[in-house]
Amino acid sequence: MSEELQEIGISSRFRGFLPVAVDVETGGFNANTDALLELAAVVIEMTPFGELKPGATFRYHVQPFHGSRIDPASLAVNGIDPHHPLRPAMPEKEALTQLFREIRKAVRDTGCTRAVLVGHNASFDLGFLNAAVARNDIKRNPFHPFSSFDTATLGGVALGQTVLSRAVSAAGLDWHADSAHSAIYDAERTATLFCKICNRFRFMYEEALERAPELATPETGEAPPVD
Repeated sequence: MSEELQEIGISSRFRGFLPVAVDVETGGFNANTDALLELAAVVIEMTPFGELKPGATFRYHVQPFHGSRIDPASLAVNGIDPHHPLRPAMPEKEALTQLFREIRKAVRDTGCTRAVLVGHNASFDLGFLNAAVARNDIKRNPFHPFSSFDTATLGGVALGQTVLSRAVSAAGLDWHADSAHSAIYDAERTATLFCKICNRFRFMYEEALERAPELATPETGEAPPVD
């Protein structure tokens, strides 16, 4: 690999976007009416030699918002008791404010323009995130409002598997079923899967960079201030 390629940082790898793996656990499937109960995020990092790896992890237990719907069937899957007296849950706005502060710092420190959500069936996680942002009138959301990386799609293309557990196993990674449907576990496995697939496809990126190096420069005017 050329010295030029070794020096490429994560700010150039994804058009100025910083990938952040996100998983939400909820009280149902409707982002506008159903409770957000857990939120976890894993910042993706890049080594000096261009390999992606999972970085800092953040996790929040979230109090159901006033008037939210909670489907018992969803709780049976994720194992959450929203009203357990020892559950260290915080209001949505507090959880989002804390997480976004950490993500904005990571965006700033890496020279990126904004974060982009990485999720397994990413539209689900992004939909709940955006609904909570709107509900709490949060102005400084570091995530792109509609762009995302979907590991269900990546897993299907690279491994022939779209279910997270199957894609993780097909990639040669560990999967523990008793830990699944916890936001932090699913976010961490999603981050690891994303990194492994991107690293295996790295040769295609490097070929593209050699053909059109000017495209690695982040486009201007895409992001709000991050500091």
